[in-house]
Amino acid sequence: MPDCDISSFARLDFDRKARTGFGETVFGEGKTPEQLRRIFLAFKAARQSALATRCTAEQADYLAAAGVACTWDPVSRTIVLKGRPNRRIKGLVAVCTGGTADIPIAEEAARTVEFFGAEALRLYDVGIAGLHRLLGRLDDIRRADVVIAVAGMEGALGSVIAGLVGAPVVAVPTSVGYGAGAGGLAPLLSMLNSCAEGLSVVNIDNGFGAAVCACRMLRMRPRAK
Repeated sequence: MPDCDISSFARLDFDRKARTGFGETVFGEGKTPEQLRRIFLAFKAARQSALATRCTAEQADYLAAAGVACTWDPVSRTIVLKGRPNRRIKGLVAVCTGGTADIPIAEEAARTVEFFGAEALRLYDVGIAGLHRLLGRLDDIRRADVVIAVAGMEGALGSVIAGLVGAPVVAVPTSVGYGAGAGGLAPLLSMLNSCAEGLSVVNIDNGFGAAVCACRMLRMRPRAK
């Protein structure tokens, strides 16, 4: 059953996991609670677990009232449909933030990493405004196989970490900051213009995309000669 049509609003891709190693994820924003319920029930019928991102408390409450077995996290705004767990991925992903305000995006990344079967190490508020905080956790960061650096303001965290560790670093610019930050555009451009090698950059506030990138890197490791 590679595809599943749900009325006129969704066509679910149940074959994606076989093609890419990662099942389809639901973008919750813009969907009604009833649409999300029907999508989750379709995944359940296909015996697949499901992750929904950018969800609301209203959607989560509706699913709970409808008896859909799922877990809602208000910080990351993710909902996980309980089902067959994903196959474990060997490796550790360190998820670091510049500040506390970046945690919601970092939690989206960390919970996505865990949903897809890898281990996430959370290292929050280690930004360069107090460089000692980052250096004090450097040994922990260096244990990771992949690092996700989540930062707003000027977005320097990814560059600094990429210059200190041997693992690949995925940088996530956030919309945290004052007016000149332009809703995350300033850190995005800073990260794209980084002089530190080994730094990849995803879109503004895209913790999910960074997590999938990190998990794909982990899955490729056993193939290395």
